[in-house]
Amino acid sequence: MTYIQERGSTHVYHVNRMSKEEMDHMISLCVHDQPVYCVAACPFKVDTKEMLFYAAKGNFKKALAIYEKITPFPMILCDGCTAPCEEKCKLCEIGDGVSIREVERAIVRYGESGKRSSVFRIRKKKKAVIFGSGLFPLFLAGELERKMYPTTIYCQEENYEEYIAAAAHLSESDCRNEAKRLKSMDLVFEFGCSLDPVFIREKMELADVVCASEEIAQKLAPQEEADIEIMLREQARIVSGSTQSVMDAAFSAKRAALTVDLLVQNLSPYSNRGSEGAVTTRLYTNIEGIKGSERIPCGAEGYSKEEAVEEAKRCIQCHCDECIKSCVYLSEYKKHPGLLAREIYNNTQIIMGDHPMNKAMNSCSLCGQCTVTCPNGFDMSQVCRSARENMVSTDKMPLAPHEFALMDMLFSNSEAFLCKPQPGFDICRYVFFPGCQAGAIAPDVVMDVYEDLCRRVEGGVALILGCCGAISEWAGRYEMTEKVNEQLKQELAKLGDPAIIAGCPSCMKQLKESTGAVVTGVWEILKEIGLPETARGLEVPVAIHDACGARGDVHTQDTIRELLTEMGCTVENTEYSRDLSPCCGYGGLTAYANKDMAAKMAAKCLERSDAPYVTYCMACRDRFVREGRESRHILELLYGDHACSMPDISEKRYNRLMLKEKLLKNIWNEELMMEKKDYTVTYTEDAIRMMDERMILKSDVERVLADYRESQEAVLDEETKELVARSRLGNVTFWVRFIETEEGYLVRRAYSHRMNIMKRVGQ
Repeated sequence: MTYIQERGSTHVYHVNRMSKEEMDHMISLCVHDQPVYCVAACPFKVDTKEMLFYAAKGNFKKALAIYEKITPFPMILCDGCTAPCEEKCKLCEIGDGVSIREVERAIVRYGESGKRSSVFRIRKKKKAVIFGSGLFPLFLAGELERKMYPTTIYCQEENYEEYIAAAAHLSESDCRNEAKRLKSMDLVFEFGCSLDPVFIREKMELADVVCASEEIAQKLAPQEEADIEIMLREQARIVSGSTQSVMDAAFSAKRAALTVDLLVQNLSPYSNRGSEGAVTTRLYTNIEGIKGSERIPCGAEGYSKEEAVEEAKRCIQCHCDECIKSCVYLSEYKKHPGLLAREIYNNTQIIMGDHPMNKAMNSCSLCGQCTVTCPNGFDMSQVCRSARENMVSTDKMPLAPHEFALMDMLFSNSEAFLCKPQPGFDICRYVFFPGCQAGAIAPDVVMDVYEDLCRRVEGGVALILGCCGAISEWAGRYEMTEKVNEQLKQELAKLGDPAIIAGCPSCMKQLKESTGAVVTGVWEILKEIGLPETARGLEVPVAIHDACGARGDVHTQDTIRELLTEMGCTVENTEYSRDLSPCCGYGGLTAYANKDMAAKMAAKCLERSDAPYVTYCMACRDRFVREGRESRHILELLYGDHACSMPDISEKRYNRLMLKEKLLKNIWNEELMMEKKDYTVTYTEDAIRMMDERMILKSDVERVLADYRESQEAVLDEETKELVARSRLGNVTFWVRFIETEEGYLVRRAYSHRMNIMKRVGQ
């Protein structure tokens, strides 16, 4: 047995970095955080989506709190709002958009303003004054009060109600409510002022920043353009803004408040321009299956509470979750790919201590489903694959998550490896490469397919039993992959560099990339030469599971369906098939790094149909059978075989060895000498189950027992009368609990730890 040795960390990292620019570009493809259409159209960026969410629940207090974030005077703003958001509502594509403006007005009318906490509100040292009345001075006063500038307003009006009335045309009750809101603010008002130039000049001397209505600003700086927001004259700082409409005034006030911040810091007042206003959005929202509807009719008095709730319920809460809906990995981590990719990148490139995202990057099946479901082609598999390679190359990736799979690959390419030309041929036109999982799960199928190809395909068909190298590729251990590639190239050269007939779509993809050979699927050859006589279909509808290795390979997907139809199978169409098909949990070595995740992936595949599943990947077939679903590989149907239902990990290795021995004997008349023991080792059902869950091979247990036979070292459990022996094999210490029998040993339990037991000197 060949064991992989852990690399000792040298703390000298040769980092194979994905550049920050590459990662930023990748993350930019994810539109999950893009603003929704209505928010992007709003110059004030009110979170309309969240506001409608709470309104739909009848929580007008929270909905109003969201609206109040963007304006100090919600009643005035909503009264003059032109609702540019409504025409951008996604529902406009299939019916009426949401009547956002009327819901907004109902929120302001029925919502209760929350009390503002003043505990952490610290007033600024710089002072501001505002001259005049109207929409712009009113909104600016509210904005400056929010920013905690000590502000004094000088106006001709006699009270708060008159000041509000001079700005907005509200009903009497609404005017009183906004006046009450204004009065509660931390502002100083000087009513009944003359506002002549002498008065204004005198008060200007008391302030750091002067703000004025458009009319007064023109008097103070007549030579300046009237529509600019910042005017400087005689070293005085004068800020003004537009009053053409409620929307213009409110928007100008926000920009003017930012200008005040810049002026008091002696910064350029023009640097904030262009940072506000409506924007474009790249958000994608799938409205397939959503029915259009009409708006709730609105009377002259606006919506009632109940009507506003019903209209708000029409909002579909636009978002993009195409990848999360289909991908178990992303849905389990509850993070959109842009965020998850950033965390994995930081784990790989920045963090030098514990690496909390190692399990996350190893749990991805690298199947590429996210790339075809994402409207922009975000490829999470590229992020995780690059991260794994990086962590391996810098000695920061533990071997534990993938060690068993890598050992299994080495076993397939050593003890179980076979490369032979067809008898009677020195150089062959083709070579059949069934894949390591086919030999492990369905050895009789491999035997039947090869014998059939030898009979019916001209030019000679050689055979290679081994692993294509996908396992080390998935683990990020590219040095091992290169060794596999070199081994396969050498063996192919001995056969005359034949075209490869692959029995697995993942092998087909891997071999095309690694060997440069012509690779075709065995299903294509069978479509060309005709079905074998043993071909038989199922007499019930079947659901096809398309393997991840065939993603993007329409020809393979079509050929599989044509073969099943030719056999008489009734193929049932399912959601998420062909390129959208999810991974069974084997791909990317998820089943080794995160068993729970892999089980959920298999369950996700199986929820699409209650029919028996037909696959063309043996690993998929095995995963589904383990979940209790009837599943067949298409080659089982074609050759009338039924593979072992659920071979455990030891049986899979045994099957590969027995396949090699049987082929050598039956086809090449060669004998494979197998080691014989003069004692037997049997296992309880609990022991077999435990070993399979913990990925402990029978060969590991038998190595421990062989060491015990030599050393006679074991601990006796007086209560159970069991012996406990241990041996360190590679990086792992294995423990076996057993009893001795007349024929040999009965194993009752087995477990393992990544630990080394040291003996004390003198013991």
